[in-house]
Amino acid sequence: MVTDAEKNAVAPNYVISRWSIPIAGFLLSLMGGISYAWGVFIVPLEQQFGWTRAAAALPLSIYLFVFTTVGMIFGGALQDKAGPRKVAAAGGILFFIGYLLAAQVERFPFTWWLPLTYGVISGLGCALAYCVTVPTARKWFPDKPALAISVSVTGFGLAAALFAPWITRLIHTVGISHTFLVLGVVTFAVTMFAAWLIRLPEPGWTPPGWLSTAKNATGPMYGSRMEATLAEALKSPALYFLWLGLFCVILGGLIAMTHIVPYGISILGLEKPQAALASVFFGVANGFGRTIAGYIAERFGAVRLMLVTYPVVAATFFLFNTVATTTATLYACALIFGFGFAVTLGLYPLLTTVVFGAANLGAIYGVVVTAFGLAAFLGPIAAAWIFDITKTYVLSFFFAGIFVVIGWLISLFAFKLKYKLP
Repeated sequence: MVTDAEKNAVAPNYVISRWSIPIAGFLLSLMGGISYAWGVFIVPLEQQFGWTRAAAALPLSIYLFVFTTVGMIFGGALQDKAGPRKVAAAGGILFFIGYLLAAQVERFPFTWWLPLTYGVISGLGCALAYCVTVPTARKWFPDKPALAISVSVTGFGLAAALFAPWITRLIHTVGISHTFLVLGVVTFAVTMFAAWLIRLPEPGWTPPGWLSTAKNATGPMYGSRMEATLAEALKSPALYFLWLGLFCVILGGLIAMTHIVPYGISILGLEKPQAALASVFFGVANGFGRTIAGYIAERFGAVRLMLVTYPVVAATFFLFNTVATTTATLYACALIFGFGFAVTLGLYPLLTTVVFGAANLGAIYGVVVTAFGLAAFLGPIAAAWIFDITKTYVLSFFFAGIFVVIGWLISLFAFKLKYKLP
């Protein structure tokens, strides 16, 4: 029986080359990554509606929670059956509906309105758009998985750098509501174009001259251990090590991503455009860092890169409130946090492929990435709650460093020692 996904499969030269697939993935992840610029909304929401910092940060927490839990599990399984094009297009429609309703916030200035509209609806749209990027890129690039996957997800990290200054200017010139409306139009148009561009390869297709051997199955450093079903993966302890490691490391990154701009405004007294540049530096490192991480991982191994990166990130969290006392040091810390975020989100899909194969990657990685959802729900809102009580970010960034250390230890134990991955 031919599935809908197989009906959408095409030869590798359908547009230009198979590199059209990572480009489509980049565009889809770029639209989802606009959420990473949410920090520039926080202070304006506080000032216009009198919300607390926790209330202003809540829409992002809900968005990321929906995106990486229910949305990714549902979307990952759906794209395995229906193919990436229909699922990504559905994501574009939900993006538009969510932003359009969020634009009514001045009519409904309640603390639950943006969590419901932006958080739930746009978060689900993000999940459907993003969930097709990694599995599709992996199927087109069995020979270069780290590079292809990292390029596909680079847009998510780079979005903050590209959009944070622009969104800041939009809020200043046209207001919060009209900014949401503009973002809705942009995300819809770009997502629908990327949905048209993305396709699956023909069943059984492999790159010319490439042999599907154990050595080459995912590149010379990444021979896949198995082609597991979701049921088999759920019985493996490796899945839970992946989940816990991702949760711990990404929790710190989300705290930094959400609160580094408010930190610049509230603690350092920076003007909003100047503070927003911290989000730009975070986004540049998070975006380009994913491709750089993919390249390094191809040469030296994903886990080795993680084991070097995470101690540096943890130390930056511990020293942040002491070191980040000027604009220059704030931006430097943003670069380190952004690269650590890039290493994690750029390489965890690859590690999932290494352990469980690519056949059911959409569903399996959909389970792993729920760790991101829980971290997104807890991290930013907890940091905001602590700030509302203490009027400082000392405890928030210290606890973020603790979690990164725990994630580093889990990576060391689970992968380097137990599973002997490269």
